[in-house]
Amino acid sequence: MQRIWLARYPPGIPADVDVAAYRSIGAVFEMSAAKFGPRAAFVNMGTAISYSEMERLTRDFAAYLQGVLKLPRGARIALMMPNVLQYPIALFGALRAGYTVVNCNPLYTPRELKHQLEDSGAEAIVVVENFAWVVEQVIAATKV
Repeated sequence: MQRIWLARYPPGIPADVDVAAYRSIGAVFEMSAAKFGPRAAFVNMGTAISYSEMERLTRDFAAYLQGVLKLPRGARIALMMPNVLQYPIALFGALRAGYTVVNCNPLYTPRELKHQLEDSGAEAIVVVENFAWVVEQVIAATKV
């Protein structure tokens, strides 16, 4: 395969990555937080969150999932939210704690959400309040 996109890479960007360099996505995140601490990791609607803030918030969220909810390692955590700053916090927090993330479209109908929660085996869900009414309609019929 001819990799024509490589011509667009800025100087110094490698064409290949060593996929064995890190044991997990969480390890990549931790390295990035240490390396880029004060720099903006995510920006949404004019608000930025730094790598250092992400490291602290994801660690706190991971501790909540493990210590308060007491979810077993490998549990599936559904995330039902649009592209907001809370999403990467929940995503990396869950991954750092050893959980599997199940992405749920926040525009799902109750029937669609119920099917995905049942099919995925999700045990918990993180939802933005605007979409909680959908979760409320199906949660009793799931393991969540």
